[in-house]
Amino acid sequence: MQRNISPICALLCLLYAGHGTAATQSDDPLLDIPIQTQNTSERRARGVLRARDQAVLSSELAGRIIEMPYTDGQAFKKDAVLVRFDCSAYQAQLNAAQAAVRAAREELNHKKQLASFNSVGRFEVALAEARQAQAQAEARVYQVQVRRCTVSAPFDGQVVQRQVQPHESVSGGTPLLGIVDNRTLEVQLLVPSNWLGWLHPGQRFEFVPDETGQPLAVEVKRLGARIDEGSQTLLLIGTLPPDAAGLLAGMSGSARFLEAP
Repeated sequence: MQRNISPICALLCLLYAGHGTAATQSDDPLLDIPIQTQNTSERRARGVLRARDQAVLSSELAGRIIEMPYTDGQAFKKDAVLVRFDCSAYQAQLNAAQAAVRAAREELNHKKQLASFNSVGRFEVALAEARQAQAQAEARVYQVQVRRCTVSAPFDGQVVQRQVQPHESVSGGTPLLGIVDNRTLEVQLLVPSNWLGWLHPGQRFEFVPDETGQPLAVEVKRLGARIDEGSQTLLLIGTLPPDAAGLLAGMSGSARFLEAP
Protein backbone atom coordinates (compact mmCIF):
# COMPACT_ATOMS: atom_id res chain seq x y z
CA MET A 1 0.00 0.00 0.00
CA GLN A 2 1.41 3.45 -1.01
CA ARG A 3 1.50 6.26 1.60
CA ASN A 4 1.00 9.95 0.82
CA ILE A 5 3.64 12.29 2.35
CA SER A 6 2.31 15.69 3.32
CA PRO A 7 4.07 18.84 1.96
CA ILE A 8 4.94 19.94 5.53
CA CYS A 9 6.74 16.68 6.24
CA ALA A 10 8.64 16.96 2.98
CA LEU A 11 9.74 20.52 3.84
CA LEU A 12 10.92 19.48 7.29
CA CYS A 13 12.94 16.65 5.75
CA LEU A 14 14.65 19.11 3.37
CA LEU A 15 15.46 21.57 6.16
CA TYR A 16 16.90 18.80 8.30
CA ALA A 17 19.04 17.52 5.43
CA GLY A 18 20.53 20.99 4.77
CA HIS A 19 21.22 21.85 8.37
CA GLY A 20 24.91 20.80 8.29
CA THR A 21 26.35 23.73 6.34
CA ALA A 22 26.14 27.44 7.09
CA ALA A 23 27.56 30.33 5.08
CA THR A 24 28.05 33.97 5.90
CA GLN A 25 28.61 37.06 3.77
CA SER A 26 30.21 40.33 4.70
CA ASP A 27 32.37 43.12 3.34
CA ASP A 28 35.38 41.48 4.99
CA PRO A 29 36.97 38.93 2.58
CA LEU A 30 37.44 36.57 5.51
CA LEU A 31 33.70 36.61 6.18
CA ASP A 32 33.00 35.43 2.62
CA ILE A 33 34.77 32.12 3.33
CA PRO A 34 32.16 29.46 4.24
CA ILE A 35 32.27 27.90 7.69
CA GLN A 36 31.30 24.24 7.96
CA THR A 37 30.30 22.00 10.82
CA GLN A 38 30.30 18.40 9.66
CA ASN A 39 29.76 16.32 12.80
CA THR A 40 30.16 16.31 16.55
CA SER A 41 33.77 15.02 16.50
CA GLU A 42 35.17 17.29 13.80
CA ARG A 43 34.73 21.02 13.24
CA ARG A 44 35.98 22.77 10.11
CA ALA A 45 36.46 26.39 9.08
CA ARG A 46 38.19 28.31 6.31
CA GLY A 47 40.99 30.78 7.03
CA VAL A 48 43.86 32.81 5.61
CA LEU A 49 47.49 33.56 6.44
CA ARG A 50 48.19 37.18 7.34
CA ALA A 51 51.45 38.83 8.38
CA ARG A 52 51.76 40.76 11.64
CA ASP A 53 54.40 43.02 10.05
CA GLN A 54 53.09 44.56 6.85
CA ALA A 55 52.65 48.16 5.74
CA VAL A 56 52.12 50.54 2.87
CA LEU A 57 54.80 53.22 3.17
CA SER A 58 53.82 56.75 2.13
CA SER A 59 55.71 59.95 1.37
CA GLU A 60 55.98 62.44 4.23
CA LEU A 61 56.91 65.30 1.90
CA ALA A 62 56.49 66.49 -1.67
CA GLY A 63 59.43 65.85 -3.97
CA ARG A 64 61.02 63.91 -6.81
CA ILE A 65 62.12 60.31 -6.29
CA ILE A 66 65.72 59.70 -7.32
CA GLU A 67 66.26 56.14 -6.05
CA MET A 68 64.22 52.99 -5.28
CA PRO A 69 66.77 50.18 -4.87
CA TYR A 70 64.23 47.38 -4.32
CA THR A 71 61.52 46.19 -6.66
CA ASP A 72 58.60 43.75 -6.35
CA GLY A 73 59.52 40.55 -4.53
CA GLN A 74 63.01 41.65 -3.44
CA ALA A 75 64.07 41.16 0.17
CA PHE A 76 65.61 43.87 2.36
CA LYS A 77 66.91 44.32 5.89
CA LYS A 78 65.64 46.63 8.60
CA ASP A 79 66.81 50.26 8.18
CA ALA A 80 67.65 49.73 4.49
CA VAL A 81 66.84 52.77 2.33
CA LEU A 82 63.76 51.87 0.28
CA VAL A 83 63.08 55.29 -1.27
CA ARG A 84 65.31 58.37 -1.64
CA PHE A 85 64.06 61.82 -2.65
CA ASP A 86 65.86 64.74 -4.22
CA CYS A 87 66.74 66.69 -1.07
CA SER A 88 68.76 69.61 -2.50
CA ALA A 89 66.17 72.28 -1.65
CA TYR A 90 65.59 70.98 1.88
CA GLN A 91 69.35 70.66 2.47
CA ALA A 92 69.86 74.27 1.37
CA GLN A 93 67.19 75.44 3.81
CA LEU A 94 68.85 73.44 6.58
CA ASN A 95 72.24 74.99 5.79
CA ALA A 96 70.73 78.48 5.97
CA ALA A 97 69.03 77.69 9.27
CA GLN A 98 72.26 76.34 10.77
CA ALA A 99 74.06 79.51 9.69
CA ALA A 100 71.37 81.56 11.42
CA VAL A 101 71.94 79.51 14.59
CA ARG A 102 75.68 80.31 14.51
CA ALA A 103 74.96 84.01 13.98
CA ALA A 104 72.48 84.08 16.87
CA ARG A 105 75.00 82.31 19.11
CA GLU A 106 77.72 84.86 18.31
CA GLU A 107 75.31 87.73 18.92
CA LEU A 108 74.32 86.28 22.29
CA ASN A 109 77.95 85.86 23.35
CA HIS A 110 78.64 89.45 22.32
CA LYS A 111 75.66 90.74 24.29
CA LYS A 112 76.76 88.81 27.35
CA GLN A 113 80.24 90.35 27.16
CA LEU A 114 78.79 93.83 26.86
CA ALA A 115 76.46 93.12 29.77
CA SER A 116 79.44 92.16 31.92
CA PHE A 117 80.72 95.73 31.41
CA ASN A 118 77.24 97.18 31.98
CA SER A 119 77.18 98.37 28.35
CA VAL A 120 73.82 96.75 27.61
CA GLY A 121 70.91 95.87 29.81
CA ARG A 122 69.38 92.54 30.70
CA PHE A 123 66.66 93.10 28.10
CA GLU A 124 69.19 93.06 25.26
CA VAL A 125 70.65 89.77 26.53
CA ALA A 126 67.20 88.18 26.87
CA LEU A 127 66.30 89.28 23.33
CA ALA A 128 69.49 87.70 21.95
CA GLU A 129 68.71 84.47 23.82
CA ALA A 130 65.22 84.41 22.28
CA ARG A 131 66.61 84.92 18.77
CA GLN A 132 69.02 82.02 19.28
CA ALA A 133 66.22 79.76 20.51
CA GLN A 134 64.11 80.69 17.47
CA ALA A 135 66.98 79.95 15.08
CA GLN A 136 67.60 76.58 16.75
CA ALA A 137 63.92 75.65 16.46
CA GLU A 138 63.85 76.50 12.75
CA ALA A 139 66.98 74.43 12.18
CA ARG A 140 65.36 71.42 13.88
CA VAL A 141 62.34 71.73 11.55
CA TYR A 142 64.60 71.57 8.49
CA GLN A 143 66.53 68.66 10.01
CA VAL A 144 63.26 66.70 10.22
CA GLN A 145 62.49 67.50 6.58
CA VAL A 146 65.92 66.33 5.47
CA ARG A 147 65.50 63.05 7.36
CA ARG A 148 62.20 62.53 5.53
CA CYS A 149 64.06 62.60 2.23
CA THR A 150 64.84 58.92 2.78
CA VAL A 151 62.29 56.21 3.60
CA SER A 152 63.89 53.39 5.60
CA ALA A 153 62.59 49.87 6.19
CA PRO A 154 60.90 49.48 9.60
CA PHE A 155 61.57 45.71 9.64
CA ASP A 156 63.15 42.90 7.61
CA GLY A 157 60.88 41.92 4.75
CA GLN A 158 60.06 41.95 1.06
CA VAL A 159 58.56 44.45 -1.34
CA VAL A 160 55.00 43.49 -2.25
CA GLN A 161 54.43 46.14 -4.94
CA ARG A 162 55.78 49.50 -5.99
CA GLN A 163 53.10 52.17 -6.13
CA VAL A 164 55.41 54.71 -7.83
CA GLN A 165 58.61 54.61 -9.86
CA PRO A 166 61.98 56.43 -9.73
CA HIS A 167 62.09 59.93 -11.27
CA GLU A 168 58.40 60.54 -10.52
CA SER A 169 57.36 63.58 -8.50
CA VAL A 170 54.86 62.89 -5.71
CA SER A 171 52.95 64.93 -3.17
CA GLY A 172 52.91 64.41 0.58
CA GLY A 173 50.93 61.35 1.67
CA THR A 174 51.33 59.48 -1.64
CA PRO A 175 51.61 55.67 -1.17
CA LEU A 176 55.07 54.57 -2.29
CA LEU A 177 55.31 50.80 -1.85
CA GLY A 178 53.83 47.92 0.12
CA ILE A 179 56.07 45.70 2.24
CA VAL A 180 55.55 42.47 4.20
CA ASP A 181 57.51 40.16 6.47
CA ASN A 182 56.41 36.59 5.71
CA ARG A 183 58.23 35.32 8.80
CA THR A 184 55.50 36.80 11.01
CA LEU A 185 52.53 34.92 9.56
CA GLU A 186 49.47 34.00 11.60
CA VAL A 187 46.39 31.95 10.80
CA GLN A 188 43.16 33.94 10.95
CA LEU A 189 39.80 32.19 10.98
CA LEU A 190 36.22 33.31 11.38
CA VAL A 191 34.42 30.71 13.45
CA PRO A 192 30.79 30.51 14.63
CA SER A 193 30.19 32.40 17.86
CA ASN A 194 28.65 29.32 19.48
CA TRP A 195 32.11 27.72 19.45
CA LEU A 196 33.04 29.98 22.36
CA GLY A 197 31.84 27.32 24.77
CA TRP A 198 34.78 25.07 23.98
CA LEU A 199 37.41 27.20 22.21
CA HIS A 200 40.27 28.54 24.35
CA PRO A 201 43.84 29.88 23.86
CA GLY A 202 46.43 27.12 23.70
CA GLN A 203 44.08 24.70 21.96
CA ARG A 204 45.57 22.98 18.92
CA PHE A 205 44.07 22.42 15.48
CA GLU A 206 45.19 21.44 11.99
CA PHE A 207 45.45 23.94 9.14
CA VAL A 208 46.09 22.86 5.54
CA PRO A 209 46.95 25.65 3.05
CA ASP A 210 45.37 25.10 -0.35
CA GLU A 211 48.57 26.12 -2.12
CA THR A 212 50.86 23.57 -0.41
CA GLY A 213 48.53 20.83 0.80
CA GLN A 214 50.81 20.27 3.80
CA PRO A 215 49.02 20.06 7.17
CA LEU A 216 50.29 22.38 9.91
CA ALA A 217 49.85 22.00 13.67
CA VAL A 218 48.52 25.39 14.78
CA GLU A 219 47.84 26.68 18.29
CA VAL A 220 45.07 29.11 19.17
CA LYS A 221 46.85 32.32 20.18
CA ARG A 222 43.89 34.55 20.99
CA LEU A 223 40.24 35.16 20.20
CA GLY A 224 38.67 38.34 18.86
CA ALA A 225 37.31 41.07 21.11
CA ARG A 226 33.79 41.13 19.66
CA ILE A 227 31.31 39.03 17.70
CA ASP A 228 30.11 40.24 14.32
CA GLU A 229 26.39 40.92 14.72
CA GLY A 230 25.46 40.15 11.14
CA SER A 231 27.28 36.85 10.64
CA GLN A 232 27.52 35.76 14.30
CA THR A 233 31.18 34.90 13.82
CA LEU A 234 34.29 35.48 15.91
CA LEU A 235 37.88 36.09 14.82
CA LEU A 236 40.38 33.42 15.86
CA ILE A 237 44.14 33.94 15.51
CA GLY A 238 46.48 30.96 15.53
CA THR A 239 50.26 30.63 15.82
CA LEU A 240 52.13 28.65 13.17
CA PRO A 241 54.80 26.10 14.16
CA PRO A 242 58.35 27.52 14.11
CA ASP A 243 59.49 25.10 11.39
CA ALA A 244 56.78 26.14 8.91
CA ALA A 245 58.38 27.11 5.60
CA GLY A 246 57.33 28.07 2.09
CA LEU A 247 54.31 30.09 3.27
CA LEU A 248 53.22 33.50 2.00
CA ALA A 249 50.75 36.05 3.27
CA GLY A 250 47.38 35.69 1.57
CA MET A 251 47.38 31.89 1.35
CA SER A 252 44.04 30.35 2.30
CA GLY A 253 43.19 26.93 3.62
CA SER A 254 41.02 24.71 5.80
CA ALA A 255 41.22 24.36 9.58
CA ARG A 256 40.11 21.19 11.32
CA PHE A 257 39.35 20.94 15.02
CA LEU A 258 39.43 17.33 16.22
CA GLU A 259 38.20 18.02 19.74
CA ALA A 260 34.45 17.77 20.09
CA PRO A 261 32.70 20.56 22.02
